[in-house]
Amino acid sequence: MNFDVGYMLGIIPQILTYLPITLFISLCSIVLATVLGAGLAVLLRGIRPLALFAHLYISFFRGTPVLVQLLIIYFGLPQLFPVLNSLSATHAVIIGLSLNSAAYLAEVFRAAIDSVDRGQWEASLASGLSHVNAARRILLPQACRNAIPAAGNIWIGLIKNSSLAFTLGVSELLAGGKLIATESLKFFEAYFAVGLVYWALTIVLSALQRQLERYIGKPYVL
Repeated sequence: MNFDVGYMLGIIPQILTYLPITLFISLCSIVLATVLGAGLAVLLRGIRPLALFAHLYISFFRGTPVLVQLLIIYFGLPQLFPVLNSLSATHAVIIGLSLNSAAYLAEVFRAAIDSVDRGQWEASLASGLSHVNAARRILLPQACRNAIPAAGNIWIGLIKNSSLAFTLGVSELLAGGKLIATESLKFFEAYFAVGLVYWALTIVLSALQRQLERYIGKPYVL
């Protein structure tokens, strides 16, 4: 097998020039997906019409491929809503990844909330705390601690799914790797280098996740 290690290492700095757009897509999607996922988790526990909407949303976005969703958002929706013709590919990817990941995060957050003993909620209300204070001081700290491991896995998956932006013409890491490989025809080395960059990103996010778990896991006071 002819694998040019020196070439593979040498093109990593070139590939890293495409890293900012990947980070931009990933971080924006993580924030939006987390907020939307939390909102869906609340709807799942709400009145029946809202809960049915949340279940339908989750079923669709978990039951269809991410790439299909991106293509629908970027190419399909502008045909129905001409105002979206100005939607850039980057923004379409952020919207698509956010909507998709929110469906998974909603179930994570719902399970995390349900994992907190309901007796603690009832006891906090009986002790005189308002619903807001009971949620902020009793429910949410425990729910967040329970949700972080599973949510972290979804965030990592979202970073890797950002490579699908390549299919819409966004110049992110994978697109950069292909452009570099086209010049030398060393596709194996170029794609392997791209894989190493994504691997490094997931290692960094995993380390941040562990730090967050330790921070949230500290004893707290009312």
